[in-house]
Amino acid sequence: MCGRFVTVIPYEELKQIFDLIDSSTRTEPRYNVAPTQKIAVVWNTGEHNSLVPMKWGLIPSWSKDAAIANHTINARCETVAEKPSFRHAIKYNRCIIPISGFYEWSHTDGKKIPHYIHLSDRSPMSLAGIWEHWKNPEGQEIKTFSILTTTSNSLIQPLHDRMPVILQPADYDLWLSKNMHNPHELVHLYQPYSAEKMSLYEVSKLVNNPRFDSPSCLAPADF
Repeated sequence: MCGRFVTVIPYEELKQIFDLIDSSTRTEPRYNVAPTQKIAVVWNTGEHNSLVPMKWGLIPSWSKDAAIANHTINARCETVAEKPSFRHAIKYNRCIIPISGFYEWSHTDGKKIPHYIHLSDRSPMSLAGIWEHWKNPEGQEIKTFSILTTTSNSLIQPLHDRMPVILQPADYDLWLSKNMHNPHELVHLYQPYSAEKMSLYEVSKLVNNPRFDSPSCLAPADF
């Protein structure tokens, strides 16, 4: 699962990684991004890659109720091509969510203990995502996204049996392609990321509050 993440990546670095065109969308440091919040994601317009703000929690275009977003922050890679909420998006609307790392929790004596998970070399993670357009009752168009998940690797397994799908740079073009509509051609991308290339450590329980967003979220827990 992926239920909270961090994105502290300068725009110029994202521009280089994803060959972005300049746009009005910029990034700001976020240390505790929670579902329903808005974040900049990478998509392809058909001509180039760009950043666009989207809300976390996919709302299908046909949905009558925005509350469905509470149940669609993640999409299981095994069933994403079959689920009514996701099957259009996996064919036509794929995106990448660039993050610095994400949180997962252990449970001890009834207490939730947060851990920060990141790549060992501290480079950005590129999460496989899908997105949709949705119009609210006032006619306003809202873009929303979901993060694909796969089985956990050996590092994350003790905390949770799911982890986000993390893409390799060589796979960005395929994932973002507006001309590839066969979900079966994506299945090979859904392997758990190498545990040997990832690290984690326990952080402050302040992270448990989704309204708390500060660099102190990343400080190691005070033992």
